[in-house]
Amino acid sequence: MTASSTQSPATVVAVPLGARSYDIHVGRGLLTRAAALMTPVLSQKRVFIVTDSNVAPLYLEAFSQTLAKAGIRADHAIVPAGEASKDFPHLQHLLDSMLAAKCERGTMIVALGGGVIGDLAGFAASVLLRGVDFIQVPTTLLSQVDSSVGGKTGINTGAGKNLVGTFHQPRLVIADTDVLASLPRRELLAGYAEVAKYGLLGDAKFWAWLEDNAAAMLSTDTRSHDLLRRAIVTSCEAKARIVAADEKEGGVRALLNLGHTFGHALEAEMGYGDRLLHGEAVSIGMTLAFELSARLGHCPAPDASRVAAHLAAVGLPTRPPRNGPRGAVTAAMLMAHMSQDKKMKDGAVTFVLARRIGDAFLSRDVPAPTLEATLTAALAG
Repeated sequence: MTASSTQSPATVVAVPLGARSYDIHVGRGLLTRAAALMTPVLSQKRVFIVTDSNVAPLYLEAFSQTLAKAGIRADHAIVPAGEASKDFPHLQHLLDSMLAAKCERGTMIVALGGGVIGDLAGFAASVLLRGVDFIQVPTTLLSQVDSSVGGKTGINTGAGKNLVGTFHQPRLVIADTDVLASLPRRELLAGYAEVAKYGLLGDAKFWAWLEDNAAAMLSTDTRSHDLLRRAIVTSCEAKARIVAADEKEGGVRALLNLGHTFGHALEAEMGYGDRLLHGEAVSIGMTLAFELSARLGHCPAPDASRVAAHLAAVGLPTRPPRNGPRGAVTAAMLMAHMSQDKKMKDGAVTFVLARRIGDAFLSRDVPAPTLEATLTAALAG
C-alpha cells in the first residue's frame, strides 16, 4: 500500500444505536489490519469492494491481498472518481456488477474511498437483495469525520444533492489516518471544513483548539498525526452523540447541516464537479450561515468575522463563486436551489443558524429579503 505501514493502537469511538451499534476505529496502519478488524462482523468470508478510479491504483490490490491472506474472498467494482458518479446510471451499473458477481445476503459490501463512494456503495448495499451489510473504509478526511458515520446514503438528481437515498448504518468504520498523506491539499482542506463544523455547531473549545492547531495539522511538512487523530476522533465523537440521539434526522441531527443549505445550493449551481468541492461549498456555507445569523441579530458580528478569518487563513474559500456554468451566479439562482432542499417543511427551508460560535440552532423563520441581501453581499464581495 502507498500509505505508511506505521502502526499504533487505534482509538475506538462507539456509535450506540442498539442492535445497529458499531465502532469507528481511528489510527495509523489500519488498512494492514483490516482483515482482523472486519472478521468479527462478517457472516461469510466474502466481500465486494466498491472504490473509485483515484483510490484503486493506490490501495485496492494491497487491500484485497490483505483480505486474501485471511481467507476472505474479495470481488470489486471501480467507478469513476468524482461527484458525477453519484447518480442513477452509476448506481444501476454498480448493482448489476454486484449481481453479476453473485453477491449473497451474507456478502459484505466494503466502501473503500471518499464520501462519494461511501454514499453510493452504502445506498447500493441498502437496496441489494432488499438490504445487505456494509463497511466503511474512508480514505479522505471529509469521509473519515463525516460521511462515513451516521448511515446516510444516497445519490444526486437534477433536482438537487442527496435527494434520493436511505438511512443504512454500516457495521464498522475503519479510518486509517496514513491514507490521508496521499490526498491533494485541496481535498485535505475540503475535509477540514467538516472538522471545523463540529466546533462551530456545538463545541467552542474545540473551535479554539482548531484555531491554534490547524496550521500544524494541515501542513504537509510538519503534519502531526497526533493532532490529526485528535481532530478526527473529536469530530467522530460529536457526530456519534448526535446520531445516537436522532438517527433519522427528526430533530437535533439537522444541526449537522450547518452550512449545507447554502453549500448544496452552490454545488448544484456549479454542476457538482471540480469547480467547487463539497467541503469548499460547506466552508462558504458556514461563513454565510454566520453572516445571516448576524444580520438577523442572533449572533455577534465579531463571531461571524472570526469564522470567516479562520477558514480563509487555512486556505478555504469563504465567498461564493461569481460565475458558474450558466454564467453569473445570482442570489435568485441560489435561492431557487434552496427551495428544493430536502429539509423543506411546510414550504419553508430549515436553516442552521448560530447564536455564537459553538451554539447553533434550527430556524424556519428567515425572511427572504434578509437571505437575499446576505447572498447578494457575499456575491459582490
